Amino acid sequence: MSADLFAGYPAAHADEAIDPDGRLTGAYAPLGPMLARLGPAGLAAGATALASERRTRGVAVAGWADGRQQLHPFPLDPLPRVIPLAEWTRVAAGVEQRHRALNAFLADAYRAAGRRRGDPDRAPDIVRAGELPEWAVAHSPGHNPHAVGMAWPGQPRAALAATDLLRSASGTWLAVKDSLQVPSGLGYALANRDSARAAMPELFPAGGPAHVDPWDAVPLLRAGLAAAAPPSCAGPPRIAVLSAGETDSAWFEHRLLADALGVPLVRAADVWPRIDGGVEVLADGMRFGIDVLYRRFDDGALGAYRTPIGQPVDVLLTEAVRAGLLGLANVPGNAVADDAAAYAWVPAMISFYLGEEPLLGSVPTWVLADPGQWAQVRDRLHELVLKPVAGYGGRGAVFGPSCSAAELAQMQAEVAAAPHRFVAQELVDFSTAPTLVEGGLQPRHVDLRVFSVAGPTPRALPAPLTRVALGQGSLVTSADRGGASKDTWLLG
Repeated sequence: MSADLFAGYPAAHADEAIDPDGRLTGAYAPLGPMLARLGPAGLAAGATALASERRTRGVAVAGWADGRQQLHPFPLDPLPRVIPLAEWTRVAAGVEQRHRALNAFLADAYRAAGRRRGDPDRAPDIVRAGELPEWAVAHSPGHNPHAVGMAWPGQPRAALAATDLLRSASGTWLAVKDSLQVPSGLGYALANRDSARAAMPELFPAGGPAHVDPWDAVPLLRAGLAAAAPPSCAGPPRIAVLSAGETDSAWFEHRLLADALGVPLVRAADVWPRIDGGVEVLADGMRFGIDVLYRRFDDGALGAYRTPIGQPVDVLLTEAVRAGLLGLANVPGNAVADDAAAYAWVPAMISFYLGEEPLLGSVPTWVLADPGQWAQVRDRLHELVLKPVAGYGGRGAVFGPSCSAAELAQMQAEVAAAPHRFVAQELVDFSTAPTLVEGGLQPRHVDLRVFSVAGPTPRALPAPLTRVALGQGSLVTSADRGGASKDTWLLG
């Protein structure tokens, strides 16, 4: 390891790469010789080359400010993040377990609407068993009764899922969020490896460390999407990626994934009804039938977009699904299972539906719609993280320890007025990794997004996305709020 490269690097107790004595940890040891050859000048040159390569390719995310869409670059830090394969195996098993349990909950939540009218209790089984309060489903802002008919019988409603994880100071992996509606980020994980190879070939020498290729995830993703095809589909399913277009925040990713899968990328204006009740899409000047639509925009937008004949997209897709001629990936309505309140009950879902103990830890969470739980934390907001329940609007996560007295008073009043809109969580001290900041390496907090497919068998995709908070002490890793990313190496 180059002594100059890590000269003055603060010894962070939760750092993944540098131990308290200033040495590379075992996981990062394979990087030592390459980093020594690069040195500070080589690493800085790599950062410049990466920025140029990503500008050329248009690797960016979009956000909205003052009613206008703005593109934000998604920077890639030159120093990769290393996750040992033994840890990855445990993480992958935990992610797959959560995916199975959440799909079981979605099937249960939406099957309830189809019970016979004469049934005395039409609540989901998990509610009838007393594991979940009825309001957690019936009154969830993410519950959409109209979505019942948008899945064919027996279809896993979340074909693709993502789980956000943190590595605690003790080395324990914690799941902190599940994304089951329109999970994003997989394309950026693939782009990160391409950017790193193109701009920093010194990190990929012949005979160097044998790390997993994230592009191995593409055939697994294709198989997962193909499994969403309706039972009537004969032969290899025909798949298309459905996007809102250039206005979508992840438009770059939509194009990359469509190209990687070798399938057309279409907008609502490219989707047509077929005479038999199915759908077809217009691509490259031709119209052809589709069995699976990989849906890449939000549930609420489905009714806002119209087909070329003026029909709302959600109506067309629902009719095609009910005719048994289309599968949606993902099925609308999944917000009931992935908001901040539902997160609190995932361990109970794993126990109830799978009969298993959770393989990943969870952050202690209080759902403030419950008067008892609100009473437990009413006087502790100054030391907790406050998060809005999706669908109720309001501000994003608020970190109590960083609030002023006036801000805490405002937060207390806001929660007291509508506690059902919020959950409270313990603050997690999670890991850091060396990150190039203003010409030198500094420890910065990192998280991990892991993607998984439901079928034909549940699989975590070997293309996790590492996001990094660039501000000193910051816990915010999202790209539209100043975060960056790292190429993630799975090393044995």
